[in-house]
Amino acid sequence: MSEMSGAAALMTALEKEKVEYIFGLPGGANLPIYDALVDSKIRHILVRHEQSAAHMADGYARIKRKAGVCFATSGPGATNLVTGIATAYADSSPIIAVTGQVALPMIGKDAFQETDIIGVTNPCTKYAFQPRHASEIPEMVKKSFYIAESGRPGPVLLDIPKDVQQQVTKMEFPDYIKVRGYNPVVDADLSEINKACEMLLKAEKPIIMAGGGVILSGAFPELQALAELLSIPVVTTFKGKGAFPENHQLALGPIGMHGHAEANKMVLEADCIVAIGARFSDRTVGRFDEFGKDINVIHFDVDPAEIGKNKSVNAAVIGDVKSSLRSLIKLIPKNFRTNEEISKLWLARKRELVNYYEDSIKDYSREITAKKALKKLRELLPAEGIVTTEVGQCQMWASLHFDVISPGTFFSSTGLGTMGFGFPASIGAKAARNDVPVVDIAGDGSFSMTENSLAVSVLEDLPVIVFLLNNQMLGMVAQWQRTFYNRRYSGVHQKNCPDYCKLAESYGAQAFRVSSMDELDKAIKNSIKSDVATVIDIPIDPDEDVYPFVAPGTGLKDMIIGA
Repeated sequence: MSEMSGAAALMTALEKEKVEYIFGLPGGANLPIYDALVDSKIRHILVRHEQSAAHMADGYARIKRKAGVCFATSGPGATNLVTGIATAYADSSPIIAVTGQVALPMIGKDAFQETDIIGVTNPCTKYAFQPRHASEIPEMVKKSFYIAESGRPGPVLLDIPKDVQQQVTKMEFPDYIKVRGYNPVVDADLSEINKACEMLLKAEKPIIMAGGGVILSGAFPELQALAELLSIPVVTTFKGKGAFPENHQLALGPIGMHGHAEANKMVLEADCIVAIGARFSDRTVGRFDEFGKDINVIHFDVDPAEIGKNKSVNAAVIGDVKSSLRSLIKLIPKNFRTNEEISKLWLARKRELVNYYEDSIKDYSREITAKKALKKLRELLPAEGIVTTEVGQCQMWASLHFDVISPGTFFSSTGLGTMGFGFPASIGAKAARNDVPVVDIAGDGSFSMTENSLAVSVLEDLPVIVFLLNNQMLGMVAQWQRTFYNRRYSGVHQKNCPDYCKLAESYGAQAFRVSSMDELDKAIKNSIKSDVATVIDIPIDPDEDVYPFVAPGTGLKDMIIGA
């Protein structure tokens, strides 16, 4: 048992959790922590806004599959983290947010930069701690990582008053902890797996709907093995995009509001849906009362609260999806054969729909469109390259036109839909995997919200590529105004401000503005080889819409293809 300050104990506890990076910004209420950071081996990444710190920790966590850590001071520093914390909560991403707080005697006195951040984040964290004595810090750090990373992952807040950071006392660092009342489910009920197996083997037109839970548990080989064993087509939710290689013959891509048309259609024609690590969000399934009506639904999920929340199911397997799928595969008889005739017809239907919609969905004749640009990016980016997206049309074009080949190499803010997420998250991803190129597929509206992270990318030597589909508009809002408000545009025009190339160069990044596919080809190749952050500014038509499209409040059957 050694004697040290609360701040020093925090850094020691983080080192024991093998933390590599801390993304943060100092202020008056966390200065003792930043002073202790000087003696730590953990690398600190200085951000330009606390929201970006949370997104960077989130991006790191999604690629590393280990909690990312961010720091902020009290008051506005802490509240600036909240959007990033809520984003991580909506997408089940484990982050540890450490905030400074005013000294204990000042709490509740409306002190300078005091905010009840515990109360503020209560709805969007798995748990929040506030030590009242420095000796509590080591155990709270251990518990924070355990809660954040176990079961269904998510963010945890650790709010440390300044006098607790400064307090010197004897510290004990536990090797093992138990959290009373917290029992994340791990092993699924075998009888439910048996029931799911029987239903699946009887199905004639089954379909797998893979969600983000597959990515979180790393159940890529099990998912592929199940699909191939029974020749089942695979659709994904948008968060599950990349759970299954999208160049596989059984892949149908994402379903939902901006899913692939053939994927939406096949789900409606299926007689059994196997949802794996998916929460049946409205953006994925459209109307809850229509989706999966009168067919068997099997649901695999680690979180029991998701079972029956949005969709009634016929079989529920609660537990880690990777181990559950392994158990399911073992139950399938080795001599089992699908009805080959029916299976052939089902797969033939898939090919028929793919060909039909390829020719039917509206396309644009300009030399550079979002679709053509993203197809070019896919052609040139290595399979293991990591892609994140901003939010808006750029996100949905990426969903439709950028195929993820290597599982787990694509992510976005899918639950909260946070504009400004993609760029800082891509920097966090680069910290986790600096051996592969990392690309943020961006729109100008979303990129503008956190473009100051260019300073972080350049100065911290974490170079990423911003693939900027620039229509000088808040494109998705404009598309909705075109479609539902008779082209009455309101508050969507961004015009030519700023000049993104000059902006990037002012931060020390390199930039290209392209006006032809040949120039785009050269810019992408140059960017992939570059060791400095790059912005590729790609002007596109402001009137270019995203198709297909399922309007809010309607079902997948009401898909608009824009033909």
